[in-house]
Amino acid sequence: MTTNLHPALLFALRWTINTLALWVASYLFVDISFTNAGALWVSGLLLGFANAIIRPVLLILTLPLSVFTLGFFVLVINALMLLLVAWLVPGFSVAGFWTGFFVALFISVFGFFTNLFIGMGHVKMQKLP
Repeated sequence: MTTNLHPALLFALRWTINTLALWVASYLFVDISFTNAGALWVSGLLLGFANAIIRPVLLILTLPLSVFTLGFFVLVINALMLLLVAWLVPGFSVAGFWTGFFVALFISVFGFFTNLFIGMGHVKMQKLP
């Protein structure tokens, strides 16, 4: 992905998208809740960090299982990242694994379409000299 945005602005934009996805999910799913806006913003930030740092390690460690399940296990890893964030952030709660699973699936789809809509999903082709 190529973008002309400054890295700090790109970081803030991704954080905002994560937070917006969590906020919308809290209205669509009854078993996910935030006690205040601070918990929501911290959860969005930590979810981004967990997806950037911990998730790739888990994907590599569970690659045979992901291949065997035709990628289905990646959804389980996404749910585990959400549950980890809920465990770490006071004021953010997810009722159980299956709630986390479906919320993580929703957040993935929401993020995909949001990135597509704002143009972060486009790859620019560059000419070779």
